[in-house]
Amino acid sequence: MRIAVVGATGLVGGEIMKVLKERKFPVTELIPVASEKSVGMQIEFDGKHYTVKSMDEAIAMKPQIAIFSAGGGTSLEHAPRFAAAGTTVVDNSSAWRMHPDKKLVVPEINANTLTKDDKIIANPNCSTIQMVVVLNPLHKKYKIKRIVVSTYQSVTGTGKKAVDQLMNERAGIEGTKAYPHKIDLNVLPHIDVFLDNGYTKEEMKMVNETKKIMGDDTIKLTATTVRIPVMGGHSESVNIEFEHDFDIEEVKQILAEAEGVILQDDPKNNVYPMPMNAHGRDEVFVGRIRRDESQPKTLNLWIVADNLRKGAATNAVQISEYLMKNNLV
Repeated sequence: MRIAVVGATGLVGGEIMKVLKERKFPVTELIPVASEKSVGMQIEFDGKHYTVKSMDEAIAMKPQIAIFSAGGGTSLEHAPRFAAAGTTVVDNSSAWRMHPDKKLVVPEINANTLTKDDKIIANPNCSTIQMVVVLNPLHKKYKIKRIVVSTYQSVTGTGKKAVDQLMNERAGIEGTKAYPHKIDLNVLPHIDVFLDNGYTKEEMKMVNETKKIMGDDTIKLTATTVRIPVMGGHSESVNIEFEHDFDIEEVKQILAEAEGVILQDDPKNNVYPMPMNAHGRDEVFVGRIRRDESQPKTLNLWIVADNLRKGAATNAVQISEYLMKNNLV
């Protein structure tokens, strides 16, 4: 099983290799791929050293799977080239997510839609993934009408430059900036670019991707996405209005039994999800479960997950595991 990791020298690329090793994915040969300036570098994986390859070299090696985490432009240009060589691409960028012919996959929800013909598979946005993992089992039971979500997103979602900015500011060091404002001791209601409708691209990703993953265009969703000075993962305050009424204890039972979800809901003992506890974990954590007392059939939740793990690397590796297990590559 030859696996290419495109963007191997980046934050998510490094996390992908860590997850492949931790989950004992049967990699016989790793093909790390990065930009021209990194070609020839050595990368250690599972006790062996591998040389960073160029895109052309990697395509010629015909890996069974290529996991991309190198930006939308790179994916648009090179994912079809890998696919044409017979490689199945799992892409972390936004390039293919809303393409009508490409599947947008969260394994716990819709991996069963994948076939051998799917040569480019889109990995959803990090904030969308953790939300739908929690909401999908509730949607099946009570049918969601409307979602209002506000996010509290880690600087790691922007990349190494943002992490450096936060650490530099905390240490009182001048350095390069990933954001238009200071991030330490601050909150930025600004993730990705602003669109003509006043929302950011990140907010509209959550709207559109949720409907596609859950296979229901009738769900209404509005989002406000916010960057905060934390490192461990993304948090979300989610308000959900259902078609059918629910029992709180039944909701907790459904979530306690949901695949990939850990229930942390004991506020009397200060037990609730926090990014510092989600860091390095593959699961999605949910708590602060309570009825919205302002209107009927409406629920409030607090959802937390490590955005580099389940929000990116782990979800991509889980897709790869499904492909291999079901002989789709």
